[in-house]
Amino acid sequence: MKKILLIVLSIFSFQAIAQDDALIRETLLNYLDGGTDQDTARLNRAFHPACILRNLSKDNRIADMPYREFISKAKPGQKLSRTTKIVSYNYVGGVGSAVVEAEYDSFKYVDILNLFKINGNWKIVSRLFTRAEKGIEVSNYGGSSNTSYNQNSGNSPSSTTSNTKKSVPKPAATKPKSDDGW
Repeated sequence: MKKILLIVLSIFSFQAIAQDDALIRETLLNYLDGGTDQDTARLNRAFHPACILRNLSKDNRIADMPYREFISKAKPGQKLSRTTKIVSYNYVGGVGSAVVEAEYDSFKYVDILNLFKINGNWKIVSRLFTRAEKGIEVSNYGGSSNTSYNQNSGNSPSSTTSNTKKSVPKPAATKPKSDDGW
């Protein structure tokens, strides 16, 4: 009986993970494709109303923009000439993060997005972004698996696994503090 219960629980757990994967990809694609197509309805589906877009200005100051201001700059009917890609995403429970790129002719934007699962829907709650040179790759020291999406290659996400291992120095072992501040 315990084996059957474990199997049933495993099936439900796998279905929940697959559902969250699909919902996160849908949110990210609403953001990427909505931006490319200048589709404000899709952009609005991707963002939570309290979302702030943040970058570092040329004079090293943090510059904030409410997502509604970002969306108000869209020009419906004027599709952008760019290629987009989901570099990676991670989540646990109701919190997630993603790295995406939007590549133009001479540069690209790299976004680090934070997401919450709110009422069963994943929403972008913050966007940190930077402008980068086209040849610069996003460093991924935390793992070897990512999900890629290229808008110009058929609109279907695909999982890819890299066998490249990066050497990351391990921190020295330290004695845990009795009060870590949490």
